[in-house]
Amino acid sequence: MLLTLLAERPDARGVGVDSSPAALKVARANAEALGLADRAKMQQADWSQPGWADSLGRFDLVIANPPYVEEGADLAPDVREYEPSQALFSGPEGLDDYRILVPQLPHLLTESGVAVLEIGHSQASPVSKIAEEQGFNTQVRKDLGGRDRALVLRLRLGKGESSS
Repeated sequence: MLLTLLAERPDARGVGVDSSPAALKVARANAEALGLADRAKMQQADWSQPGWADSLGRFDLVIANPPYVEEGADLAPDVREYEPSQALFSGPEGLDDYRILVPQLPHLLTESGVAVLEIGHSQASPVSKIAEEQGFNTQVRKDLGGRDRALVLRLRLGKGESSS
């Protein structure tokens, strides 16, 4: 997702974060092939680990495609066999990674920053609730098939990071 945005925005720079060394190797190779390596920093980190974002700074835009499939879901064989399980499954409801990541977003966003999270087609309401509990306003965006596919999050006024 980062490389697509950078290709569309020649003035932008970004940081791609993944916990998988193999995924980062592919992302780095893609950045080189697309001529974007000078604007795309790739960093290994796991958002479920304390301190993972300490050196990242703040961003105007955070995009994320966290795992969102509920455990035991019936997936097409090409998905189940191709994608690593840690990239797909996120607890019994598919919400575990949102519960970890969303509370960290206020510390990653600038005051006027926006986060866009990919969601499963039936997750707009529960993920919106998680985000609203963290001080975000949410908007649902649909995919080309008309299904809920992403949430746009903006911090409500007065809900930025405290000075404590």
